[in-house]
Amino acid sequence: MAQTAANSAPQPQALTDGMIYLEGGSFWMGSDDHYQEEKPAHKVKVDPFWIDPTPVTTRDFAAFVEATGHITTAEVAPDPADYPGALPEMLYAASLVFQPPGRPVSLHDFSQWWDYRADANWRQPLGSGTSVEGLEDHPVTHVSFFDVQAYAQWAGKELPTEAEWEFAARGGLDRTEYAWGEELMPGGKAMANTWQGAFPNENTLDDGFMRTSPVRNYDANGYGIFDMIGNVWEWTGDYFAAGHSVTKGSSCCGPRNPRGAALEESYDPAMPEVRIARRVLKGGSHLCAPNYCRRYRPAARHAQPEDTSTSHVGFRLIVRAPTAE
Repeated sequence: MAQTAANSAPQPQALTDGMIYLEGGSFWMGSDDHYQEEKPAHKVKVDPFWIDPTPVTTRDFAAFVEATGHITTAEVAPDPADYPGALPEMLYAASLVFQPPGRPVSLHDFSQWWDYRADANWRQPLGSGTSVEGLEDHPVTHVSFFDVQAYAQWAGKELPTEAEWEFAARGGLDRTEYAWGEELMPGGKAMANTWQGAFPNENTLDDGFMRTSPVRNYDANGYGIFDMIGNVWEWTGDYFAAGHSVTKGSSCCGPRNPRGAALEESYDPAMPEVRIARRVLKGGSHLCAPNYCRRYRPAARHAQPEDTSTSHVGFRLIVRAPTAE
């Protein structure tokens, strides 16, 4: 597991500086029109909270590491006890890096474009010999859930629940297909950093980016929040299950501040011997394309093991408003 030195969090009055305040309210969460794990669409209610206007950047994360001495998961060789049956030669410090195959490949074999690359981490996003120079204002990547939790503790903030994240992403447009309306590229305009062309081998770069883009590069949503869709997937605090578990609430508003699945439901059924919890990712990334992973939508969701970091996953944080209860 990643390690971090003790360090005092910012003073409470400074926590929400620069953040976007959302009043909360009721909205329709999920979708019945796309992937199975997004079902069923259901009404929920969330309380007020502040949210970061952008994902945490490489510059932000560097300041955290400088202040705390944090060592990320990708910088530490995995413990064999956590991975029964793993080949010893595969247990080295590494992270997953997207590598275009250069030719059409089966979309059912993600090993054709993901490389478990030694020495890839937040400082070296493409592995040895690379750096984050020039990427200071891009979202930080190669961060596991443990890294994100360490940053949140230092910052005095929290990860959003899936419901809070989706409420913020919709920007006040309830039940629309995208965070900005009903068209992916209205008038041919790119609204987010996604993949154009035939994934994974052909990217026409209509939006100008092969990998991540600087935060605030695209228009903010209706709440003034940037990069909720595309660029990088974002961690939430909820455990993942293959579908929404709908709990009862008031007839007008739905359940209040719902949480995700139970821990036991989050384990990958395809790997029963590895008891690594999975969390919900939201928002899609620069690798989402019309022919693959059409998850550049607020309702979309994906499972990510807590210990896993990649070149297309980042995060942002929230502060919940005090309630009268």
